[in-house]
Amino acid sequence: MGTVLLVVPTAVVTAIVLTGLVRAGRREAHAERVRIAEEAQRRARRSLEAVWGMDGRRFEEYIAQLCRRDGCTEVQRVGGAGDLGADVIGRLPDGRKIVIQCKRYAKHRTVGSRDIQTFNGTARAEHHADVPVFVASCVFTKPARAFADRHHLTLIDIDLLGFWNDGTALTSFLDLDIARSGTNRKLRPDRDRQEQRPADHPWRNTS
Repeated sequence: MGTVLLVVPTAVVTAIVLTGLVRAGRREAHAERVRIAEEAQRRARRSLEAVWGMDGRRFEEYIAQLCRRDGCTEVQRVGGAGDLGADVIGRLPDGRKIVIQCKRYAKHRTVGSRDIQTFNGTARAEHHADVPVFVASCVFTKPARAFADRHHLTLIDIDLLGFWNDGTALTSFLDLDIARSGTNRKLRPDRDRQEQRPADHPWRNTS
């Protein structure tokens, strides 16, 4: 009986220790996943250093080329005066019409809800888009993301653009939870210049 009484507390202590180790392991695993995701995000941004040197036309041509790379057909750059929000149009590999508005802004700027509302008013009504997409070389504000989510618009911010540039297919971004993916925090120019040292050059998202 005495032996049994000694075994029970030992088992309890062992269980407590193991539980603590499991929890610590989970915390470390989560921290590592966050670290890897953040590093991937930084690498994606660095890969787009040349984008901030483009003018609006070159940026539109660059987006059109990414569409062609991913199997889109009938791709045209149509941006210009009177374009009514359509800078690039084409067909996705499954035949749906895609209409893209491109904003080549400085990295520290944001695209707000008003721009997204304007695009929403023309993409389907004027251009008959099946898939309206807004691409920016910066980030979108939280209200802009919320509006896009309600109206089923696809937003590709600077982080997603980095992954697109690095080979992720355009279709991977079409079903993202826009209201929750990405970030609406502005990029500070000083911080970005520090991150973009030449030596450093080289999905569904439910988080």
